Amino acid sequence: MPEGWFSEIDVRTDREEITVMGTLSDAQADGADGAAAEGRIGRFRSETKAERIEIALEAQARYQRTVSWGVRLGDTEALFTHVAAPVMTRLRQPERQVLDTLVDAGVARSRSDALAWSVRLVGEHADEWLAQLRDAMAEVDKLRGEGPAL
Repeated sequence: MPEGWFSEIDVRTDREEITVMGTLSDAQADGADGAAAEGRIGRFRSETKAERIEIALEAQARYQRTVSWGVRLGDTEALFTHVAAPVMTRLRQPERQVLDTLVDAGVARSRSDALAWSVRLVGEHADEWLAQLRDAMAEVDKLRGEGPAL
């Protein structure tokens, strides 16, 4: 990563995508809230585009996943480009009725949007539990790796 871009970097991965979320340095955050932060993030996006594309292409070739970028400045966060991967699921009637209620109430435009909305809501309200679950899964993976060789 080029020197001076970020004060912190958070890299998130899944099967389809690597998302690099960088926090712009504190000097850039002074007085940046709302429109000022959005403007600074927009300038960062345009000023670093060529370098970000070069880094992303290199990482994509190496890791066989799409690389997406995002920036955080103060309380403002923006994802530049990111994957919206289709996910297949089978739902029984009670689950479909939940989605249909969200659509009928105007909360979502479609069942797909309603499902995405529901997943975001669970993610927001179960963040601590999900973090504990991820930590437990990482510990299980570690223990498997340390197990006896057969």
